[in-house]
Amino acid sequence: MARPTLLCVLLNYRTPEMTLRAATAALADLDAMGGELVIVDNASGDGSEDMLRREVDVRGWHEGGRVRVIGSPVNGGFGAGNNIGIRAMLSDGGAPDYVYILNSDAFPDAGSIRALIDHLEATPDAGIACSHVRGEDGQTHTTAFRFPSIAGEFEGAARLGAVSRLLSHARVVLPQPGITQQVDWSAGASMMLRRSMLDDIGIFDETFFLYFEETDLCLRAARAGWWCWYVPQSRVVHIGSVSTGMKTKSRMPQYWYDSRRHYFIKNYGRVYAACALLAHVGGGLLHRLRMGLAGRKPQDPQWFLSDMMSHAITRYRLSREDRP
Repeated sequence: MARPTLLCVLLNYRTPEMTLRAATAALADLDAMGGELVIVDNASGDGSEDMLRREVDVRGWHEGGRVRVIGSPVNGGFGAGNNIGIRAMLSDGGAPDYVYILNSDAFPDAGSIRALIDHLEATPDAGIACSHVRGEDGQTHTTAFRFPSIAGEFEGAARLGAVSRLLSHARVVLPQPGITQQVDWSAGASMMLRRSMLDDIGIFDETFFLYFEETDLCLRAARAGWWCWYVPQSRVVHIGSVSTGMKTKSRMPQYWYDSRRHYFIKNYGRVYAACALLAHVGGGLLHRLRMGLAGRKPQDPQWFLSDMMSHAITRYRLSREDRP
Protein backbone atom coordinates (compact mmCIF):
# COMPACT_ATOMS: atom_id res chain seq x y z
CA MET A 1 0.00 0.00 0.00
CA ALA A 2 1.32 3.44 -0.95
CA ARG A 3 2.33 5.61 1.95
CA PRO A 4 0.21 8.74 2.54
CA THR A 5 1.47 12.04 1.15
CA LEU A 6 2.02 14.94 3.50
CA LEU A 7 2.42 18.70 3.22
CA CYS A 8 3.54 20.75 6.23
CA VAL A 9 2.60 24.44 6.27
CA LEU A 10 4.72 26.76 8.41
CA LEU A 11 3.64 30.40 8.69
CA ASN A 12 6.24 33.09 9.34
CA TYR A 13 5.67 36.64 10.50
CA ARG A 14 8.86 38.47 11.45
CA THR A 15 10.39 35.47 13.25
CA PRO A 16 12.65 33.93 10.57
CA GLU A 17 15.23 32.43 12.94
CA MET A 18 12.52 30.73 14.97
CA THR A 19 10.74 29.59 11.80
CA LEU A 20 13.96 27.93 10.65
CA ARG A 21 14.23 26.22 14.03
CA ALA A 22 10.67 24.91 13.65
CA ALA A 23 11.40 23.81 10.08
CA THR A 24 14.48 21.91 11.20
CA ALA A 25 12.48 20.06 13.86
CA ALA A 26 9.67 19.25 11.43
CA LEU A 27 12.00 18.01 8.69
CA ALA A 28 13.37 15.32 11.00
CA ASP A 29 9.98 13.59 10.67
CA LEU A 30 9.01 14.80 7.21
CA ASP A 31 12.14 13.41 5.55
CA ALA A 32 11.44 9.93 6.92
CA MET A 33 7.90 10.09 5.51
CA GLY A 34 8.73 11.78 2.23
CA GLY A 35 6.78 14.86 3.25
CA GLU A 36 7.22 18.39 1.94
CA LEU A 37 7.30 21.74 3.72
CA VAL A 38 5.94 25.08 2.56
CA ILE A 39 7.03 28.17 4.49
CA VAL A 40 4.65 31.09 3.96
CA ASP A 41 5.98 34.52 4.81
CA ASN A 42 2.92 36.52 5.82
CA ALA A 43 4.02 39.91 4.39
CA SER A 44 6.57 40.42 7.16
CA GLY A 45 8.12 43.40 5.37
CA ASP A 46 11.32 43.09 7.39
CA GLY A 47 13.47 41.01 5.06
CA SER A 48 12.21 37.71 6.51
CA GLU A 49 11.21 36.30 3.14
CA ASP A 50 14.61 36.93 1.56
CA MET A 51 16.38 35.48 4.58
CA LEU A 52 14.22 32.36 4.51
CA ARG A 53 14.79 31.82 0.79
CA ARG A 54 18.52 32.27 1.24
CA GLU A 55 18.71 29.84 4.16
CA VAL A 56 16.60 27.23 2.38
CA ASP A 57 19.04 27.35 -0.56
CA VAL A 58 22.16 27.36 1.62
CA ARG A 59 20.93 24.36 3.60
CA GLY A 60 19.99 22.47 0.44
CA TRP A 61 16.39 22.14 1.54
CA HIS A 62 15.04 23.25 -1.85
CA GLU A 63 16.22 20.14 -3.67
CA GLY A 64 13.44 17.99 -5.06
CA GLY A 65 10.76 20.39 -3.86
CA ARG A 66 11.46 19.35 -0.28
CA VAL A 67 11.04 22.91 1.07
CA ARG A 68 9.50 25.91 -0.68
CA VAL A 69 9.12 29.53 0.45
CA ILE A 70 6.05 31.48 -0.63
CA GLY A 71 5.53 35.18 0.03
CA SER A 72 2.08 36.56 0.73
CA PRO A 73 1.46 40.08 -0.62
CA VAL A 74 -0.64 40.97 2.44
CA ASN A 75 -0.90 39.82 6.04
CA GLY A 76 -4.39 38.38 6.14
CA GLY A 77 -3.85 36.67 9.47
CA PHE A 78 -3.30 33.08 10.61
CA GLY A 79 -6.01 31.40 8.57
CA ALA A 80 -5.35 33.30 5.35
CA GLY A 81 -1.61 32.67 5.57
CA ASN A 82 -2.04 28.95 6.16
CA ASN A 83 -4.57 28.77 3.33
CA ILE A 84 -1.87 30.02 0.95
CA GLY A 85 0.28 27.07 1.96
CA ILE A 86 -2.61 24.61 1.72
CA ARG A 87 -3.49 25.83 -1.78
CA ALA A 88 0.15 25.45 -2.86
CA MET A 89 -0.30 21.66 -2.98
CA LEU A 90 2.72 19.39 -3.37
CA SER A 91 5.64 20.39 -5.58
CA ASP A 92 4.41 18.07 -8.36
CA GLY A 93 0.99 19.74 -8.31
CA GLY A 94 -0.73 16.85 -6.56
CA ALA A 95 -2.98 17.13 -3.53
CA PRO A 96 -1.51 15.71 -0.29
CA ASP A 97 -3.43 13.18 1.76
CA TYR A 98 -2.69 15.21 4.88
CA VAL A 99 -1.85 18.82 5.71
CA TYR A 100 0.12 19.53 8.86
CA ILE A 101 -0.20 23.03 10.34
CA LEU A 102 2.76 24.00 12.53
CA ASN A 103 3.34 27.31 14.29
CA SER A 104 6.65 29.05 13.72
CA ASP A 105 7.31 28.92 17.48
CA ALA A 106 6.45 25.22 17.84
CA PHE A 107 9.02 22.44 17.71
CA PRO A 108 7.82 18.85 17.37
CA ASP A 109 9.69 16.04 19.11
CA ALA A 110 10.98 13.24 16.92
CA GLY A 111 8.12 10.97 15.88
CA SER A 112 5.42 13.52 16.72
CA ILE A 113 4.26 14.13 13.15
CA ARG A 114 4.23 10.41 12.46
CA ALA A 115 2.06 9.82 15.55
CA LEU A 116 -0.61 12.21 14.22
CA ILE A 117 -0.71 10.57 10.79
CA ASP A 118 -0.76 7.09 12.30
CA HIS A 119 -3.82 8.01 14.36
CA LEU A 120 -5.68 9.46 11.39
CA GLU A 121 -4.77 6.44 9.25
CA ALA A 122 -6.19 4.14 11.93
CA THR A 123 -9.32 6.25 12.57
CA PRO A 124 -11.29 6.80 9.34
CA ASP A 125 -13.83 9.25 10.80
CA ALA A 126 -11.10 11.41 12.38
CA GLY A 127 -10.50 14.58 10.40
CA ILE A 128 -8.14 16.39 12.77
CA ALA A 129 -5.40 15.25 15.15
CA CYS A 130 -3.55 17.59 17.51
CA SER A 131 -0.50 17.30 19.72
CA HIS A 132 0.28 17.54 23.40
CA VAL A 133 1.85 20.99 23.79
CA ARG A 134 4.30 22.00 26.48
CA GLY A 135 6.40 25.08 27.18
CA GLU A 136 10.16 25.25 27.16
CA ASP A 137 9.94 24.79 30.91
CA GLY A 138 8.26 21.42 30.40
CA GLN A 139 4.87 22.56 31.72
CA THR A 140 1.85 21.24 29.84
CA HIS A 141 -0.15 23.90 28.02
CA THR A 142 -3.94 23.85 28.02
CA THR A 143 -4.89 22.87 24.46
CA ALA A 144 -7.93 20.56 24.69
CA PHE A 145 -11.34 22.21 24.78
CA ARG A 146 -15.11 21.99 24.43
CA PHE A 147 -16.84 24.29 21.98
CA PRO A 148 -17.79 27.68 23.49
CA SER A 149 -21.42 28.06 24.54
CA ILE A 150 -23.57 30.47 26.53
CA ALA A 151 -23.17 28.40 29.69
CA GLY A 152 -19.48 27.94 29.00
CA GLU A 153 -18.98 31.68 28.60
CA PHE A 154 -20.58 32.34 31.99
CA GLU A 155 -18.62 29.58 33.74
CA GLY A 156 -15.29 30.63 32.26
CA ALA A 157 -15.76 34.29 33.12
CA ALA A 158 -17.12 33.72 36.66
CA ARG A 159 -14.28 31.45 37.84
CA LEU A 160 -16.33 30.45 40.86
CA GLY A 161 -16.21 26.95 42.29
CA ALA A 162 -19.97 26.55 42.79
CA VAL A 163 -20.70 27.82 39.27
CA SER A 164 -18.02 25.59 37.75
CA ARG A 165 -19.43 22.52 39.48
CA LEU A 166 -22.96 23.35 38.34
CA LEU A 167 -21.85 23.98 34.75
CA SER A 168 -19.10 21.37 34.54
CA HIS A 169 -20.74 19.92 31.40
CA ALA A 170 -20.21 23.25 29.61
CA ARG A 171 -16.73 24.12 30.83
CA VAL A 172 -14.67 25.05 27.77
CA VAL A 173 -11.28 24.11 29.21
CA LEU A 174 -10.93 20.35 29.58
CA PRO A 175 -8.56 18.53 31.91
CA GLN A 176 -5.64 17.76 29.61
CA PRO A 177 -6.01 14.12 28.52
CA GLY A 178 -3.34 11.61 29.39
CA ILE A 179 -4.51 9.23 26.67
CA THR A 180 -5.61 9.68 23.08
CA GLN A 181 -9.21 10.85 23.07
CA GLN A 182 -11.74 12.80 21.08
CA VAL A 183 -12.16 16.48 21.97
CA ASP A 184 -14.26 19.25 20.46
CA TRP A 185 -11.25 21.29 19.40
CA SER A 186 -7.61 21.80 20.12
CA ALA A 187 -5.05 24.52 19.57
CA GLY A 188 -3.67 24.97 16.06
CA ALA A 189 0.01 25.09 17.05
CA SER A 190 0.42 21.49 15.83
CA MET A 191 -2.60 20.25 13.89
CA MET A 192 -2.87 17.46 11.30
CA LEU A 193 -5.75 17.82 8.83
CA ARG A 194 -7.13 15.13 6.56
CA ARG A 195 -7.26 16.48 3.01
CA SER A 196 -10.58 14.76 2.20
CA MET A 197 -12.08 16.56 5.20
CA LEU A 198 -10.87 19.92 3.86
CA ASP A 199 -12.36 19.06 0.48
CA ASP A 200 -15.64 18.43 2.31
CA ILE A 201 -15.82 21.44 4.67
CA GLY A 202 -13.36 23.97 3.20
CA ILE A 203 -10.18 25.45 4.59
CA PHE A 204 -9.77 28.21 7.21
CA ASP A 205 -12.32 31.03 7.27
CA GLU A 206 -10.26 34.09 6.40
CA THR A 207 -12.67 36.45 8.15
CA PHE A 208 -10.82 35.51 11.34
CA PHE A 209 -7.57 37.47 11.48
CA LEU A 210 -6.35 35.65 14.57
CA TYR A 211 -8.06 33.48 17.22
CA PHE A 212 -11.12 31.23 16.88
CA GLU A 213 -10.19 30.10 13.36
CA GLU A 214 -9.23 26.60 14.50
CA THR A 215 -12.30 26.46 16.76
CA ASP A 216 -14.47 27.30 13.76
CA LEU A 217 -12.71 24.72 11.57
CA CYS A 218 -13.19 21.98 14.19
CA LEU A 219 -16.87 22.91 14.61
CA ARG A 220 -17.47 22.74 10.86
CA ALA A 221 -15.68 19.40 10.81
CA ALA A 222 -17.76 18.00 13.69
CA ARG A 223 -21.00 19.09 12.06
CA ALA A 224 -19.94 17.20 8.93
CA GLY A 225 -19.06 14.06 10.90
CA TRP A 226 -15.29 14.56 11.09
CA TRP A 227 -13.90 14.41 14.62
CA CYS A 228 -10.96 16.07 16.33
CA TRP A 229 -8.58 13.98 18.44
CA TYR A 230 -5.99 14.89 21.05
CA VAL A 231 -2.95 12.63 20.64
CA PRO A 232 -0.57 12.97 23.63
CA GLN A 233 2.00 10.66 22.01
CA SER A 234 2.65 13.57 19.64
CA ARG A 235 4.57 16.09 21.69
CA VAL A 236 5.52 19.64 20.76
CA VAL A 237 7.37 22.44 22.54
CA HIS A 238 5.57 25.76 22.01
CA ILE A 239 6.82 29.16 23.07
CA GLY A 240 3.57 30.98 22.20
CA SER A 241 2.56 34.51 21.15
CA VAL A 242 5.93 35.34 19.62
CA SER A 243 4.62 36.69 16.30
CA THR A 244 1.64 38.45 17.88
CA GLY A 245 3.44 39.99 20.84
CA MET A 246 0.52 39.03 23.08
CA LYS A 247 2.82 38.12 25.96
CA THR A 248 3.84 41.75 26.28
CA LYS A 249 0.35 43.22 25.90
CA SER A 250 -1.80 44.01 28.91
CA ARG A 251 -4.91 44.65 26.83
CA MET A 252 -6.70 42.36 24.37
CA PRO A 253 -6.44 43.54 20.74
CA GLN A 254 -9.56 44.37 18.78
CA TYR A 255 -9.10 41.42 16.44
CA TRP A 256 -9.73 39.05 19.38
CA TYR A 257 -13.14 40.64 19.95
CA ASP A 258 -13.79 40.66 16.19
CA SER A 259 -12.99 36.95 15.95
CA ARG A 260 -15.07 36.02 18.98
CA ARG A 261 -18.07 37.93 17.65
CA HIS A 262 -17.74 36.42 14.17
CA TYR A 263 -17.48 32.91 15.60
CA PHE A 264 -20.72 33.13 17.56
CA ILE A 265 -22.74 34.97 14.91
CA LYS A 266 -21.55 32.75 12.07
CA ASN A 267 -22.17 29.46 13.87
CA TYR A 268 -25.15 30.22 16.12
CA GLY A 269 -26.79 33.46 14.99
CA ARG A 270 -27.04 36.98 16.37
CA VAL A 271 -29.42 36.24 19.23
CA TYR A 272 -27.20 33.45 20.54
CA ALA A 273 -24.13 35.66 20.13
CA ALA A 274 -25.80 38.43 22.17
CA CYS A 275 -26.70 35.95 24.91
CA ALA A 276 -23.13 34.62 24.96
CA LEU A 277 -21.86 38.18 25.33
CA LEU A 278 -24.22 38.91 28.21
CA ALA A 279 -23.30 35.61 29.87
CA HIS A 280 -19.60 36.47 29.67
CA VAL A 281 -20.16 39.97 31.03
CA GLY A 282 -22.39 38.65 33.83
CA GLY A 283 -19.81 36.05 34.80
CA GLY A 284 -17.07 38.68 34.62
CA LEU A 285 -18.97 41.00 36.95
CA LEU A 286 -19.44 38.16 39.42
CA HIS A 287 -15.70 37.48 39.26
CA ARG A 288 -14.92 41.15 39.90
CA LEU A 289 -17.28 41.25 42.87
CA ARG A 290 -15.57 38.23 44.42
CA MET A 291 -12.10 39.63 43.74
CA GLY A 292 -13.09 43.01 45.18
CA LEU A 293 -14.40 41.46 48.40
CA ALA A 294 -11.14 39.52 48.71
CA GLY A 295 -9.04 42.63 48.03
CA ARG A 296 -7.52 41.11 44.89
CA LYS A 297 -7.28 42.21 41.26
CA PRO A 298 -9.43 40.56 38.55
CA GLN A 299 -7.65 37.92 36.49
CA ASP A 300 -8.69 39.41 33.14
CA PRO A 301 -6.55 41.69 30.96
CA GLN A 302 -6.83 45.42 31.59
CA TRP A 303 -10.18 46.98 30.62
CA PHE A 304 -11.38 43.59 29.37
CA LEU A 305 -15.11 43.83 30.12
CA SER A 306 -15.43 47.47 29.15
CA ASP A 307 -13.57 46.80 25.89
CA MET A 308 -15.85 43.84 25.20
CA MET A 309 -19.00 45.91 25.72
CA SER A 310 -17.61 48.88 23.79
CA HIS A 311 -16.71 46.61 20.88
CA ALA A 312 -20.16 45.02 20.86
CA ILE A 313 -21.93 48.39 20.88
CA THR A 314 -19.70 49.75 18.12
CA ARG A 315 -20.21 46.70 15.92
CA TYR A 316 -23.97 46.80 16.52
CA ARG A 317 -24.13 50.44 15.46
CA LEU A 318 -22.06 49.74 12.34
CA SER A 319 -24.26 46.80 11.40
CA ARG A 320 -27.36 48.99 11.77
CA GLU A 321 -25.84 51.61 9.51
CA ASP A 322 -25.06 48.98 6.87
CA ARG A 323 -28.68 47.84 6.67
CA PRO A 324 -30.77 49.32 3.82
